[in-house]
Amino acid sequence: MSKVITLNNVTVTRAQKPILSNVDWEVEGNQRWVIIGPNGAGKTTLLKVAAAQLHPSTGEARILGQNLGKVNVFELRTRIGFASNALASHIPNSEKVIDVVMTASYGITGRWNEKYDDVDERRARRVLGEWQLSDFADRAYGTLSDGEKKRTQIARAVMPDPEILLLDEPVASLDLAAREHTVSLIGEFASSPYAPAMVMVTHHLEEIPAGFTHALIMVAGQVFAAGEIATTLTSEKISEAFGIKVTIEHTDGRYRARSAHH
Repeated sequence: MSKVITLNNVTVTRAQKPILSNVDWEVEGNQRWVIIGPNGAGKTTLLKVAAAQLHPSTGEARILGQNLGKVNVFELRTRIGFASNALASHIPNSEKVIDVVMTASYGITGRWNEKYDDVDERRARRVLGEWQLSDFADRAYGTLSDGEKKRTQIARAVMPDPEILLLDEPVASLDLAAREHTVSLIGEFASSPYAPAMVMVTHHLEEIPAGFTHALIMVAGQVFAAGEIATTLTSEKISEAFGIKVTIEHTDGRYRARSAHH
């Protein structure tokens, strides 16, 4: 399987302060990674490098075989699906849900004067169906619930048939029902052999969908541990990374953390 992300000694500095320090990381096309770590660990910054939204200050980042800094990032980004709250804030509330998803083919937010083919609309409706949004196709984005908005953002990221799908906290701030619904849909998508490589950032082990294969634990801008999910998300490693004694339980493909102080 070919490598879709290769980071060698990547450092990202802002105002002389390193946000990421000497990060080495490789993602293969058939892998589903979760990035976890305390607040301020550099998770979102790492995802932005993977999304070709941010260049390393030093080190080398190869995304889909292209070196950041030596490639047209606008062309590269059309091959990457990226869903984040920061991007979502640019979606106009008045936009119809089908248009929110369809405009992703052109890397824009907001319908303007583009001409869409029937094939674009058919694909958009199929993707909406996959994320259980068919009934909302003609609704205004601003009228959706938080869970429906999050699923629309993911559907938008999936629409261009990307080679990598990056999800930045896709279920943050959702209520229990919306979280579980969205997590199960992400898990179903991740389990498909046709799905692209996936990377998801989360703060909570409970938000990790079934079907994810690998985990990266970030602490203070550095890789604390990385590898297959079962050997990475252990009670010992999570306790050390978060500085609190926890017991990690793994049932039916899902994880949960409990304080070890009973």
